[in-house]
Amino acid sequence: MGFVPQVSPAPVGAPSVSPRRALPGSAFLAAARGERPAHVPVWFMRQAGRSLPEYRALREGVPMLDACFDPEMLAEITLQPVRRHGVDAAILFSDIVVPLKAAGVDIDIVPGTGPVVASPVRDAEAVRALPKLEPEQVEKVAEGVRLLVKGLGETPLIGFAGAPFTLASYLIEGGPSRNHEHTKALMHSQPEVWHDLAARLADIAAAFLRAQLDAGVDAVQLFDSWAGALSERDYREFVLPHSARVLAAAGEYDVPRIHFGVGTGELLGAMREAGADVVGVDWRIPLDVAVHRLGGKASVQGNLDPALLYASWPVLEAEVRRIVEEGRAARGHVFNLGHGVLPGVDPEVLTRVVELVHSL
Repeated sequence: MGFVPQVSPAPVGAPSVSPRRALPGSAFLAAARGERPAHVPVWFMRQAGRSLPEYRALREGVPMLDACFDPEMLAEITLQPVRRHGVDAAILFSDIVVPLKAAGVDIDIVPGTGPVVASPVRDAEAVRALPKLEPEQVEKVAEGVRLLVKGLGETPLIGFAGAPFTLASYLIEGGPSRNHEHTKALMHSQPEVWHDLAARLADIAAAFLRAQLDAGVDAVQLFDSWAGALSERDYREFVLPHSARVLAAAGEYDVPRIHFGVGTGELLGAMREAGADVVGVDWRIPLDVAVHRLGGKASVQGNLDPALLYASWPVLEAEVRRIVEEGRAARGHVFNLGHGVLPGVDPEVLTRVVELVHSL
């Protein structure tokens, strides 16, 4: 494991001092705030993880959630792509179910499947039984953030949480779902149960973000991975108020807030209204179209199709150039993928993409 400086947590009762670094030269933070930095900043969702051989070597024999609660390991994994690729931001190595696991929900990440819940939550009694998240339950994550704040130098750190709808989908379905049938049925047939569940999950997500922000992250991203399964009408009625609650909690810290979902081209305006400073866009619509749908009121992030990282370099280069050019329509553009890095991607390709984006 690479060197990570040791940092002791502040003593209980110590004066509250902002742990955030002054990063005036950060292209990522500038673009997120709607400014035009000297170069287009770039980072990749899932850059910290499975595509890197050094990550696989470090994680060998260590279950995913165990790694997420090991401060030194999560810090080292977060640092790996910064060292290798020269990206403009680090993304905390974690998982959206970490706060659920920390709070006491019986959930695990099964290799090849994803999050699996022992007892699905499908009625009012199960919702009332959900635990709250206390800060001390994610202290190991906060400790990892503090290590990173010391070890990242001038590179900003993005914290993140799962949005209430996506967390609820895992709890209700019992695991990943293609159609979200149990979730949608509960939303429409028992709306009071749904809103109680979503509100509780919003509190958990907000508490998780606060723990990261109090430890020093420089921006946050709210992942609503499966919100694209919803119509705009359902999103506004059942989801937006709860995501807005999470983003409002992060807004108290005056850091950029990114909101991202997959297949959410029809929801972009509503996702901005939830409180986003930056809206992540997947590869299904051009960035300049996304900018129009957002009314120019947010920066954009995206949106290279992750599958094209397997294409020949001339094809990939043309796509990167097109996306950078389309992004110039936005008040600020952070280059990224339209979803996460796929496991088999050649890391050298990612490094080359970073170099190209920085040159444009």
